[in-house]
Amino acid sequence: MAQGSNFPLLKNAKEHHTSKFSSEELIVRRGQAFTITFNGTERPEQNLIFIAETGPKPSKTTKTLATFDISSTASKEGWSAVLQSTSSNSVSISISSPHNAVIGRYRLSVQSGSSSPAVLGTFVLLFNPWSSGDDVFMPNKAECEEYVLEEFGMIFAGNKNRISGFGWNFGQFQGDTLNICLSILDRSLYYRQDPVTDVSHRHDPKYLGRVLSAMVNANDDQGVVLGNWSGKYEGGKNPSSWTGSGEILQSWKKSGFKPVKYGQCWVFAAVLTTVLRCLGIPTRTITNFSSAHDADGNLRVDEYYDADGNHLEKGADSVWNFHVWNESWFTRNDLGPSYSGWQILDATPQEPSGGIYQCGPASRYAIKEGEVDLDYDVTFVFAEVNADSMYWNYDSATGKKTLIFSKSTEIGTSISTKAVGRDDRVDVTSDYKYEEGSAKERDIFKKARKKLGLEDKFDPTAPKLEEIEQKPDISGKFKVAGSLEVGKDLNLLLVLENLQSDAKTVNVNMTAWSTLYTRKRVNQIWKDSMSVTLAPKEEPALTSIFFAQVLGEAKVNKEVVVEVAFTNPIDAEVKDCVLQVEGSDLLQGILELR
Repeated sequence: MAQGSNFPLLKNAKEHHTSKFSSEELIVRRGQAFTITFNGTERPEQNLIFIAETGPKPSKTTKTLATFDISSTASKEGWSAVLQSTSSNSVSISISSPHNAVIGRYRLSVQSGSSSPAVLGTFVLLFNPWSSGDDVFMPNKAECEEYVLEEFGMIFAGNKNRISGFGWNFGQFQGDTLNICLSILDRSLYYRQDPVTDVSHRHDPKYLGRVLSAMVNANDDQGVVLGNWSGKYEGGKNPSSWTGSGEILQSWKKSGFKPVKYGQCWVFAAVLTTVLRCLGIPTRTITNFSSAHDADGNLRVDEYYDADGNHLEKGADSVWNFHVWNESWFTRNDLGPSYSGWQILDATPQEPSGGIYQCGPASRYAIKEGEVDLDYDVTFVFAEVNADSMYWNYDSATGKKTLIFSKSTEIGTSISTKAVGRDDRVDVTSDYKYEEGSAKERDIFKKARKKLGLEDKFDPTAPKLEEIEQKPDISGKFKVAGSLEVGKDLNLLLVLENLQSDAKTVNVNMTAWSTLYTRKRVNQIWKDSMSVTLAPKEEPALTSIFFAQVLGEAKVNKEVVVEVAFTNPIDAEVKDCVLQVEGSDLLQGILELR
């Protein structure tokens, strides 16, 4: 800061919704005025010119350099300065940036006449969801508070029949998280290939969202988190043991920007939530249950079995019990107003897009309407929530595959996010697709396949239409009898239903495997052959979420006692337990009690 001038930090921070940042640097939002004060003077000097610049080679052409003098009114199109007030020994000037200004760290200088510019200081400019002119403007203030300012959230996991939730400390305002987020941008492949062009595009939330979806995973660019689905986590941390983004981002920085080991889908999504909220883009986590991974882009997930009913590891398609991604809120000027609003971004490295592991932004409206030809990655996300499941019998001797049956209602269920202001689960499935099995939903599916040229494409191995639409003679599924408890026997009922009018004799081959949440098989734990009679069908059930009890009233700067009660549900003694506690500005780092 130049001598005799200052940025009133508290005043500016309150007006710009940046009071939660732990920083001595001015942090403001674009499209909104902030104040700078000159001390020791009654009026500003004549011919005063301000210079705001960002990036490696600032220029007016790339909109990373702006020069402006003091005017009578603020500009709506560019940078401007307006005399705000004067006193006997100080002058306050209001500086405004345009609604579409490049975000990032700026240097502000002032020049008088022919003298050399004097640096006033630096400030960080963020997106502004409270400003109607900003691409990330969110009219609902309660949602704005939740999706930008809320540091703690819920992420949902499990499977479609048993949905559970766990807390996550996003911590977007803690410590030097903002500096780390800016470092993420400066270490992207886009920046390394062309720094000037990359910085000039940082006014656009859809551009930044795509860049960050690539940088949060370590593939291609030595990004933040290294994925690991092997079940072996030597040299790193079990993905399930993370409870917040702060430790991950700090570890990435302290290691010299080496990928943090390890993460899975909810970790990637949580870290991306932190980064996007920190930069001012409204963002939330979304969990899709029975989530398809359609590797070949035909909107069908193929599973193969041999004649004995054994699952075959054939093909790259898969269905995960759940998958977590992000929704961010911004306009889509490239597509039109109908496609604005929530946009899907996914930092989990599943399939490359544009040559690297990035995904989105995909308009949620485009997904619901089957507009799979629109940018970006709408086809992939559409399949995640609405692919058809195809079950094949495969003869390894002849290479022939025969369709056993297909299901159009299995993929994309109970799509979930946290409620605004509460930890409850909100179902947003209807925002992604029309009612499952309805004529409208089937029409959209056919529309999507037609847009991809799949309806008219000849494929000798594809099933005929009558095969797809035919109903199986027998349907069956397992039902859990009694409660599920770790360390206890699991009782299953096999429910078989004869869908034909005549009697059927059925030989049933059954196997059970331990699997990961991606349904990747680990070990076969049971095998049997038997027949089971008809039983009722099962309805999904939600698990309640319980944390801890606060003993007494919690007040700022006062100690509070918290009681955490544990129950061991298994018959074996549990050893080496760890209680991990963290909270925004509550603790320095993470408290572990052993």
